[in-house]
Amino acid sequence: MGRVHYLAMKTDPVAAAELMNSDFNELEIAAKRFIRDATRLGGIGLGTSILKWLASCAAVYLLVLDRTNWRTNMLTSLLIPYIFFSLPWGIFNLLRGEVGSWIAFVAVVLRLFFPRQFPDWLEMPGSLILLLVVAPNFFAETLKESWVGILICLLIGCYLLQEHIRSSGGFRNSFTQSHGISNTLGIILLLVYPVWALVIHFV
Repeated sequence: MGRVHYLAMKTDPVAAAELMNSDFNELEIAAKRFIRDATRLGGIGLGTSILKWLASCAAVYLLVLDRTNWRTNMLTSLLIPYIFFSLPWGIFNLLRGEVGSWIAFVAVVLRLFFPRQFPDWLEMPGSLILLLVVAPNFFAETLKESWVGILICLLIGCYLLQEHIRSSGGFRNSFTQSHGISNTLGIILLLVYPVWALVIHFV
């Protein structure tokens, strides 16, 4: 039987160092790209979250204002589905869970057994809580974060802005009447979130 000879592989230290350096360079480039993309997406996500919070607060503000001293002839009950579709997930899940069930239960009991003591201004918030609690998962999960829910918010915002300008007698008058600036800015905030979210979704 013949003797087996193994060839010793000699590695050029210069070539090995160059190979390692190129690998480190590629890792550095990949890390920079990852950080840049994560920062950009995080900024977009943060901006969308802030606009969603602002839109929800503006819708609640307009709803309260309509029930107290605004008293407009617009169909402000459309603010209920707007709040439903734009409410941030933390509050949405809280109100859709056990807490919302108890609030809805108390509201229904008060409305049934104490109708004269049930104030008119509580009807819309009560409707919102009932909608949050009983809405099927198709609306609460599928449509809420899809472009369809965002489009519904945009259509509601456009309708309310157009009706507000018409009832004020023009765009300029909508800023000069009593509570005009706050009402108009609140309705404009209703439009900013869905426009931004649709642009982000389709771009």
